[in-house]
Amino acid sequence: MEFAEAILLTIITASTPLLLAASGELVVERAGVLNLGVEGMMIVGAACGFGGAYLTGSIAVGALCGILGGMALSAIFAFLTLGLAANQVASGLALTILGVGLAGLVGAGYVGQKIDGAAHLYIPYLTDIPFLGRVLLGQNAFVYFSIALIVGIWFFLYRTRAGLVLRAVGDNHTSAHALGYPVLKIRLLAVLFGGGCAGLGGAYLPLAYTPFWVSGMTAGRGWIALALVVFASWLPFRLMIGAYLFGGITILQLHAQAIGLGIPSQLMSSLPYLATIVVLVAISWMRGRAGSPAPASLGLAFVPDR
Repeated sequence: MEFAEAILLTIITASTPLLLAASGELVVERAGVLNLGVEGMMIVGAACGFGGAYLTGSIAVGALCGILGGMALSAIFAFLTLGLAANQVASGLALTILGVGLAGLVGAGYVGQKIDGAAHLYIPYLTDIPFLGRVLLGQNAFVYFSIALIVGIWFFLYRTRAGLVLRAVGDNHTSAHALGYPVLKIRLLAVLFGGGCAGLGGAYLPLAYTPFWVSGMTAGRGWIALALVVFASWLPFRLMIGAYLFGGITILQLHAQAIGLGIPSQLMSSLPYLATIVVLVAISWMRGRAGSPAPASLGLAFVPDR
């Protein structure tokens, strides 16, 4: 029971940054924009989040700084793609490169510093319940917020008029523009929201996962978050399942070494990325057999209306 509890706890902690970043990207792609700069926004969010928490001693301020850092970088992407109609793929890749450089600059003075990580919820007697107590009622605020975020996105997309308009803009921006909806404004708000979520996902890493800053600590999680959106077929609750699945693959290497499996650590470390490639290839193959076109949410070849 204790071993199973430890596995579940590590899966949840490893999945939360993926879930936060992928949730924002899901909304972005639902609006018809493809932002490949998730990795860059995450690493900037991590650097800004740690800097804010280290200077103020507040995890909440650090999380806010991470959100603002991700939004600032996404605003650059929005200016390029929505304002100047630049290529979304090239702009997203450039954003990742820019984010890595900015994070190194912002975090240069914090290397080797540590902070007190985010506190975990504790409810007397309930959190002490074996197995389920710590798993359900002993997490930090980031975990609960990520779950609430998924529920909120689902409600927004499928139970509100604004969500219907956003999906209409993503599915057919020309028709939405003809009906009088502000396509550029809707996409701008979606891109900023996605940047904030990616920044928060990055901030989670130094504020809760490992309470210190080190360059490159996102370790490709932004690319996995992008793959998760495709894996989930742009559906919020399927995205949550996929995030925990990929989180489980991520921490598999740790538990495999703990129980003494004779598998090279380098191979185990590559499992999340191998799983990402396998999933994307499988999805492409299944869509090809079904003869279905790529969904509009992929954001391919979108030219915003002025």
